[in-house]
Amino acid sequence: MNRALTLISLGTLLAFASTQLLASGNAESGKKKSATCFACHGTDGNAVDPQYPRLAGQYNIYLQQVMHEYKDGQRNNPIMKGMVATLSDQDIEDVAAYFSTLPTKLDTLSGHVEGDK
Repeated sequence: MNRALTLISLGTLLAFASTQLLASGNAESGKKKSATCFACHGTDGNAVDPQYPRLAGQYNIYLQQVMHEYKDGQRNNPIMKGMVATLSDQDIEDVAAYFSTLPTKLDTLSGHVEGDK
C-alpha cells in the first residue's frame, strides 16, 4: 500500500511538473504582443461579440495548441492564420500566458455556443 501511494505521488508530481514546463511564457511580454488580438477578443480577453471566442482564463496549453493549429493549417480560418503567421514559438507561449492569466467573465455557455440564439 505504501509503495502504491509513493507511485501515485510521484506520478502526480511528474504530471504537474511537465504541465508547468509546457505552460511557459511571459504574460507581461504576451500583453504587448497581443495588441492586435484586442480588436476582436477584447483588451481583457472577454470579447463582447459572440462570433469571437473569449480567451481570458482559457488553459495556457490549449491556447498554445490552437494558435499552432491555425499557424500550420490544421484549423482553417484565414483571419487567424494571418494573425499567427509571423508569431514565433516564444510569441505564442507569451500570448497564451497573458490570456490564460486574465479573469474570465464567462459564467455560462448560453449564447456563446455556435448555433445558440
